[in-house]
Amino acid sequence: MPNSVIRVGVVVFPGSNCDQDMIDALSAYPEVSVNKLWHKEHDLQQSDLVVLPGGFSFGDYLRSGAIARFSPIMREVIDFAGKGGNVFGVCNGFQVLCESGLLPGALLHNTSNRFICRNTWIMPEPNNSAITAKLAPGQALQVPIAHGEGRFYANEDTLRMIRDEQQVIFRYCSEYGEKADEYNPNGAIEHIAGICNQKRNVFGMMPHPERAADAVLGNTDGRLILDSLMHTLFDLPALVLDTHNAHSVVS
Repeated sequence: MPNSVIRVGVVVFPGSNCDQDMIDALSAYPEVSVNKLWHKEHDLQQSDLVVLPGGFSFGDYLRSGAIARFSPIMREVIDFAGKGGNVFGVCNGFQVLCESGLLPGALLHNTSNRFICRNTWIMPEPNNSAITAKLAPGQALQVPIAHGEGRFYANEDTLRMIRDEQQVIFRYCSEYGEKADEYNPNGAIEHIAGICNQKRNVFGMMPHPERAADAVLGNTDGRLILDSLMHTLFDLPALVLDTHNAHSVVS
């Protein structure tokens, strides 16, 4: 158990719409204090973890995340990550991380050229990252997606580096863990749903774990992902959820 409060900063851009969802999901841990960080600020408020939430930052003009990358707060986030600070981006947050160079690759328009909002299945990769370290090997997780530009892409050299460094953290799959094009909702290369950086302190994923983190939502698989992250980084115990469907692999 930690001896002090864990500070988490959730960055808010114009157009963010999942910031409160993420705040609620992380505030459920009694040891955590969550602060909103407005995009024009220059202070991370001594955050131990910085989260970039989902939404449509600056209306997704140009490319998703392309304008948000130049917000003043991102200078602090980039510096924080460069010094080993932990950063987690979900959906639009993932896009911002790629645009800012904190993660390799890019998020392109879905192959359907349509916005997709539905549950999907993802499989954690055994890459020794904090976000997957406490997830059961081979256990597919059901987590919602909501994006129009979620197709992960990287050129051949970058993709080779990602493979060699084992930076993939999640891949799209079937309920039973099968990886095939029919289970890939947006056409992501090699079914990639999330990656980390080489130092394993920056994480990005398109699915929304915060939308599957409470029994009232009818799905708690996303809580397992947050539990793994918070337990590995800060030694926080998994939350005990009031549902017979809740399960945790955090010891």
